Amino acid sequence: MSKANLIIKNTMWLYAKMAITMFISLYTTRLILNALGVVDFGIYAIVGGAIGMLGFLNGAMSSATQRFMSYAEGQGNQEKKIGVFNVSIVIHLCLALIIAIVLLIAGFVYFNGILNIPESRMLAAKFVYGCLIFSTFLTVINVPYEAVMNAHENMRYYALVGILESLLKLTVALVCVSTNYDKLIVYGILMACIPVVTLSIMKVYCHKRYTECILKPFKYFRKDLAKEMLGFTGWNFFAVAATMIANYGLGIVTNAFYGVIMNTALAIAQQVDALLKIFSNNMLKALNPVIVKSAGAGDKNSFLKATFIGSKFSFFVFVFFSIPFLIETPYILKIWLGNVPDWAVLFCRLQVVASVLGQLTVTFPTAIGANGKIKSISVGTGIIYLFSVFITFVMFKFGYPPYCMYLSIILLNVVGYRILGVLVFHHLLKVDYIDVLKECVIPCIVVFLLSFGLTFLLTFLYEECFLRLCFTCVISCCIFILFVFVLGINITERNILLNLFYSIKKRFA
Repeated sequence: MSKANLIIKNTMWLYAKMAITMFISLYTTRLILNALGVVDFGIYAIVGGAIGMLGFLNGAMSSATQRFMSYAEGQGNQEKKIGVFNVSIVIHLCLALIIAIVLLIAGFVYFNGILNIPESRMLAAKFVYGCLIFSTFLTVINVPYEAVMNAHENMRYYALVGILESLLKLTVALVCVSTNYDKLIVYGILMACIPVVTLSIMKVYCHKRYTECILKPFKYFRKDLAKEMLGFTGWNFFAVAATMIANYGLGIVTNAFYGVIMNTALAIAQQVDALLKIFSNNMLKALNPVIVKSAGAGDKNSFLKATFIGSKFSFFVFVFFSIPFLIETPYILKIWLGNVPDWAVLFCRLQVVASVLGQLTVTFPTAIGANGKIKSISVGTGIIYLFSVFITFVMFKFGYPPYCMYLSIILLNVVGYRILGVLVFHHLLKVDYIDVLKECVIPCIVVFLLSFGLTFLLTFLYEECFLRLCFTCVISCCIFILFVFVLGINITERNILLNLFYSIKKRFA
């Protein structure tokens, strides 16, 4: 199977997982809300949110592990792959123990003055908190096995495990509906059992399937490799932490000057943006191991091709869904929310525009990380994101309207961050700026502007209604695909897509 077909096949598996798990998740949430009631459901959400604050730390470690595992896979160095696996097992076991201890200590603070929980449900809340700590511990030590499957680009099995996890959560919800015991405690216990099942399945599969999964840390642990991985993680952690603080800080600054109504509009915009990004993020999850493995193999041509194609197609996938939303934002929000909060329409549009620009060169940070030299981009990212919060605070202090915060977001968090990525990309890999513009930036912007402009003009044929929404989606799809094939991709990329289309057609026929 060609590399392009493998990437698209893996992406399809991730899309299938996303569709199934989203449907199950929506139904599961409804069952659990009805079973637990508003109070117990809120308790679980509050307690889970307290633990979720440390999720960014595990995210930083996960990125580092996947990078080193994919890089070693690309090198074809079996001994190093075994070393990376064992080092990552030790690191994540230590990290899981540290997180568990921190959460146990934090529990005394949470339940004595911070969390507002009814006294009658305090014991159940504490029990659930303990279950979540156990679940978090298992989730962290499962990261090396996920990294192995990512390095081997085995998205099919990864997707199947994700679907199984969703089905187990649905089973838990059905049990909670029918049980006569304390439903919150039952829910906490059963949810803590799910990582036991998924970890066991992944562990057995990886140890049987992949030769590097040899668990002998005393024999294969390497101090130099551990030092390198921890150094990479440290800089990645700085960037992730700064981004998280900036995102929370933006909400706090907005709340301080304009109140909770503005926070509601901001939260809706961020939720819409996250939903639109699901498709492009799944494609990147399938593509990122290819970029890192190409760097590990020393194949610069394949490395740059995967970086440019990934950036371009990620942009196209995101824009495909974004154009109809940008045009029909008021009507879509009216259908979804009923009563649309003030500023929500404008915030949603500005947030999506910021993300459209952010998709340009979106694979460059992965390509930079593949070479292991992330200090400059990590420090720059942290400074840019934190400075954008400061600029927003200053603008609000001088009485600028709420939408001006997107000025700092677009100029700094989006444009500034992307320019930084291109500069570091050029410095480390000696890639010409003209190639970046020609291969990524110009085709993407041209396709977006022409597709959006022509679709927007055609929507004036109808008044705002459901029929116009359907018309906008269909006409946007046709116009966008036409411009992508004519202006957005080169001959090689066009042939890849056509060959894939014919192979799918032949298979179904």
